[in-house]
Amino acid sequence: MSDVHAARRARLRERCAAAGDGAALVTRPANVRYLAGGGPPGSVLLLGPDEDILLCPRDGGREGLRGAEEPPTLTAVPISGDPAVAAAGLLTPSSAGSLAVEEHHLTVARHRAIGAVVPGLRLTDLGCAVERQRIVKDEEEIACLRIAAEIADHALGELLESILVGRTERHLALELERRLVDHGAEGPAFPTVVATGPHAGRRGHRPSDRRVEEGDFLSVGLGADYRGYRCLIGRTFVIGSSPAAWQIELYELVFAAQRAGREGLVPGAGYRDVDRATRGPLEAAGHGAGLAPRTGHGVGLEIDEDPQLAPAAMGKLDARVPVTVGPGVHLPGRGGVRIDDTLVVRPEADGGPELLTITTKELLAL
Repeated sequence: MSDVHAARRARLRERCAAAGDGAALVTRPANVRYLAGGGPPGSVLLLGPDEDILLCPRDGGREGLRGAEEPPTLTAVPISGDPAVAAAGLLTPSSAGSLAVEEHHLTVARHRAIGAVVPGLRLTDLGCAVERQRIVKDEEEIACLRIAAEIADHALGELLESILVGRTERHLALELERRLVDHGAEGPAFPTVVATGPHAGRRGHRPSDRRVEEGDFLSVGLGADYRGYRCLIGRTFVIGSSPAAWQIELYELVFAAQRAGREGLVPGAGYRDVDRATRGPLEAAGHGAGLAPRTGHGVGLEIDEDPQLAPAAMGKLDARVPVTVGPGVHLPGRGGVRIDDTLVVRPEADGGPELLTITTKELLAL
């Protein structure tokens, strides 16, 4: 992967040169990992005029290189104090002229400290250049996402084979996270969601001590972190022998909305067009007021990346962009349905969108 990371840094260096910047300082952790392959916590990456240097806190040691973390493709140089300030100190106004920094990630105090260490060095804003570069994934990145999705599918499938009635949301969430690790994940991609009965389908629900009961909707949202890459799967089930008529009707509505969104994932489709296709059936059924502000988003080294599939989002999908499509409806006091998948945008000639999370979306009675 060293050649891959070197090529990524070369692309960023070309962008900086075009903007007139002699060097760039990358501080956001996911961006450092993307460009350098890893590094201890607190590491920063300096793309200098002569060489690229990975600097890390001296007390960080190799703590960030354990488990699934890959060794960085650059040698990490231990630094006493703030590595970002030390990185700027390696430059001179004559050697670099200007330094592009990630202003959206730096605190005001840190930005001032960087500017003060080398008087005369002009600071410019790198903006979200690295984040934009990360949107389209290479096939090795997609392979990691595919494995993360397989791990999540396995964990969820095993849970569904166990006895659920009487167990708490919190217990089930912890069990899912343990199963993720058992199957090879570094850990959960985000805090696992288990919501039952009146909680089911509610956005951002935190597992409680409510116990699973017969007749409940059970909605689950989980994801695996595999070598830094994160996926998302969400499913809703019914506890008991057969679902009620209102549960079937609501589930079929959300399923139709999710299918419409998935079918819209083609290169060149507008972000907001995919969102519109997904939320359209739900709005037509009278559920527009309670819908989430977006129906999907990108995934990768972070569980929430660009692009955003939202009503006002500008931009169009490219091939090899992994996104989630996850509409949901929650009926206060009754419960609801959420269905989330992680997919990769592919042209029709390559078979269309690649579904990574393959656990059945049939309404199962458990």
